[in-house]
Amino acid sequence: MRGYQQSAVRSQVTETQGAFRALSRHRRTKLARVAQTTLLKADQWGRGDGVAADVAIALEGALKAHQAKAAKKG
Repeated sequence: MRGYQQSAVRSQVTETQGAFRALSRHRRTKLARVAQTTLLKADQWGRGDGVAADVAIALEGALKAHQAKAAKKG
C-alpha cells in the first residue's frame, strides 16, 4: 500500500478555477495576459495553489468577462 505517501490535505478548487482549467492553453494565456500575470501563476491559481489575492481577483474577473462574452456570442 502506498496510500500513506499522499498528502493528507487536498486543495479545493472553486467552480471558477475548474472552468479556467477546462480552457485551452491558448485561451488561458490570453486571460493571464488580461489579468496582467503569467501563465504559470494563472495555472497555479487554477489548481488551487496559493497565489496573491490581487492575481486571483484579476483572473476571476477576466474569466467572468470571457464567459459573459461567450454566452452573449453563442
